[in-house]
Amino acid sequence: MNKISFLDFIVKRKSQLLNLTLEHIGLSLIAIIIAVIIGIPLGILIFKRKKLTKPIMGMANVAQAIPSIALLGFLIPFLGIGSKPSIIMVVIYSLLPILKNTYTALNSINPDTVEAARGMGMTNNQILRIVQLPLSLPIIMAGIRISAVTAIGLMTIAAFIGAGGLGYLVFTGVQTVDNNMILAGAIPACILALLMDFIIGKIENSVTPAGITTTNLKGIKRKKHTLFNPSKAPKIISAILIIAIIIGTIGYFITKKDKIVIGSKNYNEQLILGNMLAELIENNTNLKVEKKLNLGGTSVAFTALKSGELDMYPEYTGTALISIMKKPIINNPSKVYNVVKDYYNKNFNISWLKPLGFNNTYTLAITQSTAKKYNLKTISDLSKVSSNLNLGCNMEFTGRKDGLKGLESVYNTKFNKVKAIDGGLRYTSLKNKKTDVADAFSTEGLLKAFNLKVLKDDKHIFPPYYPAPIIRNETLKKHPELKPLINKLSGKISEKEMRNMNYKVDKLGKSPENVASQFLKSKNLIK
Repeated sequence: MNKISFLDFIVKRKSQLLNLTLEHIGLSLIAIIIAVIIGIPLGILIFKRKKLTKPIMGMANVAQAIPSIALLGFLIPFLGIGSKPSIIMVVIYSLLPILKNTYTALNSINPDTVEAARGMGMTNNQILRIVQLPLSLPIIMAGIRISAVTAIGLMTIAAFIGAGGLGYLVFTGVQTVDNNMILAGAIPACILALLMDFIIGKIENSVTPAGITTTNLKGIKRKKHTLFNPSKAPKIISAILIIAIIIGTIGYFITKKDKIVIGSKNYNEQLILGNMLAELIENNTNLKVEKKLNLGGTSVAFTALKSGELDMYPEYTGTALISIMKKPIINNPSKVYNVVKDYYNKNFNISWLKPLGFNNTYTLAITQSTAKKYNLKTISDLSKVSSNLNLGCNMEFTGRKDGLKGLESVYNTKFNKVKAIDGGLRYTSLKNKKTDVADAFSTEGLLKAFNLKVLKDDKHIFPPYYPAPIIRNETLKKHPELKPLINKLSGKISEKEMRNMNYKVDKLGKSPENVASQFLKSKNLIK
């Protein structure tokens, strides 16, 4: 979609790319270190206590088989969003290679070597520390290398729940159909994985005892060392772990200051609105603002707000009514707002501030050629030929009463196939004729970018979707000045203005931060 070259994109976003790369390295290192601290002792334990081998190995195998997104979904209610569930998820996936390689390495040592050490008067602990662990290091380090490479790649999913890292660019690129952004996230992640493998390989070489060869099928010999101190390996590894833990601890306490945390869901309109809230607060107060944008969706953002991981994010009245409250559709905008406002305050201790102005309701979009072929203007027209068409919609739409369920029950649509496709890929799928119909939001810039036909909801199954900032009452009590400040945005954004802002990000390649800032300046809300 963007016309700028990849190199131009990198130069333009170099500061953001550097920050996200550092976040990715930090998160991955912490996860790898924790996996090593847990995995190696567990491997030693099951080597010494054979009865524990099957249950512990079994649990590690089962954990490895759980889909990463499902694991994150399970962890969020307990740990919230951000780095904690992301790190734990990666640790769980990284354990198996370390655990298995440690156990296998210790189990493969020649019994005669152990007996010789025992004959020299060594205790079991001395044999483990001086003989078995040093001899096992090549295989143990191979497991750590596998886990480290896996951790770097898997940590891209951390952006799904606001932990940052290079996955932020990948997810945003998918949402906006921007290959430059996808590559800007994916290529550094690949380079980091290769670099991590190289570094750990060097550490492996330096701590391997003299005369030890790598036990692989090809029989390739490892470089021999002239000297080896049995205590060298534990000291080197311990030093690395201690330094990393100190750095992580310092970073944690530096960032754990009093601040306002602004969130958003995972599409550009939400990124723009989230940045508006952050800019408004930063430019008009002395409060520190942290942004956790591009979260996985309504359930992730709302769970984070309830748990205190977020202080505020922009939500839509219709989404709150249907997805969160599970109430019947109400078509009166004022009534919907008042219903959700009262419900959130009473049940969740969350306040709805004043609506921002525009209505971003659901709609269905088709290509101009499909509209012409079947003479489609309304969803009722579509329902008559739906059996000939394939629907590509985001995953949330498939389970909503004001989504696919409503289309089936009210319009009696019966699509030939329904494909769950998230983000901007819905539009790519339409363009490539893999699908014929897509769910969309009425203010999305990609509608204009792809020149799509929007069908009229003639039976009104989609309720009003007026966005408004929602904020924890606890935050308002602590910072009452936020309410009048944020309410300055009330009614300031028209549907046309929002669509144009989305278009600037979706089509013209401008950043949500810049678009949000320019809009606030145009309304004299910031200088």
